[in-house]
Amino acid sequence: MRPNAMSRALVTTTAVLGLTAGGISGVSFAATAPLAPRSTASEITPLAVVNLGLTTAEAKKVQCFLDYLWDYDGDIDGALGTQSWKAMQRYLVGWGYEGAIDGIVGPGTVMALQQSLRRPWGYGGKIDGIAGAETKAAFKRFAENTGVRC
Repeated sequence: MRPNAMSRALVTTTAVLGLTAGGISGVSFAATAPLAPRSTASEITPLAVVNLGLTTAEAKKVQCFLDYLWDYDGDIDGALGTQSWKAMQRYLVGWGYEGAIDGIVGPGTVMALQQSLRRPWGYGGKIDGIAGAETKAAFKRFAENTGVRC
């Protein structure tokens, strides 16, 4: 054997023996605990906050609007979570929202939001269910001018 290959073989053998014996430098390896079973989709509750570009102050204004007119019963905390979006979906029924009142901000919710923002809030984009920059800008204008005070 060449000296370089012999050195590598010696180092590899020493490392394997050390790991097998459970201790190079006193390091030992413990068996890992079994993983917990995964949750199914029906067990997961949506908890995401989806402010669509709004600041906390702007989101609070939207929550005040929803509290005043659409049975929002959550905190006015500036985080548009599930309860905020359920109230928003109740509002959006008048703008073509036909999905479940589940608080999930999917394409149907965004399409109805886009429709509601079209004339009074200057949304001029496609009703496509994608919350892009133009949707977010119009939603920001809506938040700033809801006409409801907290």
